[in-house]
Amino acid sequence: MEFLRKLLIILDADMTEPSTFGWFHLMWIGIMILITVLLCRYCKEGTEKQTNAILLTFAIISILLEAYKQINYTFTATDTGITADFQWYAFPWQFCCVPMYIALVAGFLKKGPFKDALCAFLATYSPFAGICVFVYPEQVFIDTIGINIETMVIHGGMIAVGIWLLYTNYVKSVHKTILKATPVFCGVLAIAIILNEIAYYTGFTGGESFNMFYISSHEASTLPLFSLVQPLVPFAVGLFIYIGIFMLAAYVMLLISMGIKALTQKLKKA
Repeated sequence: MEFLRKLLIILDADMTEPSTFGWFHLMWIGIMILITVLLCRYCKEGTEKQTNAILLTFAIISILLEAYKQINYTFTATDTGITADFQWYAFPWQFCCVPMYIALVAGFLKKGPFKDALCAFLATYSPFAGICVFVYPEQVFIDTIGINIETMVIHGGMIAVGIWLLYTNYVKSVHKTILKATPVFCGVLAIAIILNEIAYYTGFTGGESFNMFYISSHEASTLPLFSLVQPLVPFAVGLFIYIGIFMLAAYVMLLISMGIKALTQKLKKA
């Protein structure tokens, strides 16, 4: 027990909360860019075996780091022992948790329509979420070293894997790719809504906040844009707007890839 108590203290080591575009933030932007460049430079074949290896590596690292986060949030070392209190707001079905599950499943699948849809999600919706956190990490940075590293690794991985899938052309940079990715997004969103309703009507969280994807009809959303819309419209209308915003953002990721590839081809021909 004493060993576990000391281990929890180490895992909960403090740091000064990083500032947006401070040294810690800029360092991880650099690491994310470096990893993305290395992936695209040295893993450019995009074969099935290579793709599965990268997806599974990303998934396993993310799951291990998520497990660390859950342990850190749940268990606290005291002077006399260890206390436990699960933090329901951190239940691992937020939008940025989903890519690790999808990558894990996709990494074991053979090439086909279902895998294509999962990878299309990882190449469009997933990097958008990662970029949002890297551009504005103020809401995710705290004063715990391990948690700050965890969030940067996971969100950086979402960006790197998404860009790599598009770079290797494993996910095609064509308009219809967004039509493959969106049903996956709607599916994981539906699970989040069901979980929110179960939490509200069963009360299994004991009154603690539970707002997966920040779209619960019973709690105020903290998403920058949706938080302004949610109080003004019925839930069904808000849901339609929510899906539209995310779909548009993911489509922009795809359009950027299409634009870069078109420009590259023109430069090669010049």
